[in-house]
Amino acid sequence: MRAIRFEQTGGPEVLQLVEVETPSPGPGQILIRHQAVGVNFIDTYHRTGLYPVKLPSGLGGEAAGVVEAVGDGVTRFQPGDLAAYAGGVMGAYAEYAVVAAERAVKPPAGVDARLAAAALLKGMTAEFLVRRCAPIQAGQPVLIHAAAGGVGQILVQWAKVIGAEVIATVGSQDKAERARALGAEHVILYREQDVAAEVKRITGGKGVPVAYDSVGKATFEGTLGSMARRGVFVSFGNASGPAPPVDPIRLMRGGSLFFTRPTMFDYVATVEELDDSAGALFGLMAAGRIKVEIGQEFPLADARRAHEALEARETVGASLLIP
Repeated sequence: MRAIRFEQTGGPEVLQLVEVETPSPGPGQILIRHQAVGVNFIDTYHRTGLYPVKLPSGLGGEAAGVVEAVGDGVTRFQPGDLAAYAGGVMGAYAEYAVVAAERAVKPPAGVDARLAAAALLKGMTAEFLVRRCAPIQAGQPVLIHAAAGGVGQILVQWAKVIGAEVIATVGSQDKAERARALGAEHVILYREQDVAAEVKRITGGKGVPVAYDSVGKATFEGTLGSMARRGVFVSFGNASGPAPPVDPIRLMRGGSLFFTRPTMFDYVATVEELDDSAGALFGLMAAGRIKVEIGQEFPLADARRAHEALEARETVGASLLIP
């Protein structure tokens, strides 16, 4: 089968298309023939070495496709089923992958492989953020950075399902229009405007009780200055580079703030948590309350170009590789 591999960390140029042996499922595993592969910012962290992996390595942890074979003891899937997964596998940038059956989910009717691969990791990230990590409430203002990105678009929509007042940040006027179309009441151009000052103006000087920041270094100070007393600052990404270390005294002075740096994988650690998270996402998608935009698709061989576009912030919504 064809697969993307890298032998050293670095820029997108380290990604290579190679021929490798197609794997076979062992006990408790399934073999999936990929129809679509999700491209996520976490993939760039593995590629650059920000999140170290053993080299040489495959890349990617999200995909969907048809179950080709099942290993001994598998009852959760049978050949011919559509299956999707997000996490637990390093090497989704390939035509096939072997996955533990209990780490994959079965998308419902109406959610095809492309939608599943575009939505699962980003959507479950949004789910744990708004429902379990720092739950938001109806009528509550909430700050969402990178609102036109893959996770950001779902976060905005989920916040509106709950009934929150969304203050979104984006990097361009085009993306501002997208955020408004998704339901954001307020949009800040974070490269041109003072985020903290705008948030305080919008909230009458109070700030937001919850902020979701996937940008990292470039937005850290603006987010910190946007918090309400006893607010929760959720830092869950590093799109502009890692956020700086947090001095606990700054949290005290900012209003007895809470700071957390979560990862989705700690919130879908059991099969029950995984099924609940995916079920909540797919339920809202099936009801038409969350729509997932596939902004761009690339052939598997063009993984390098996909990473270049992602890191240049040229993408909107979800990005896919098509094997």
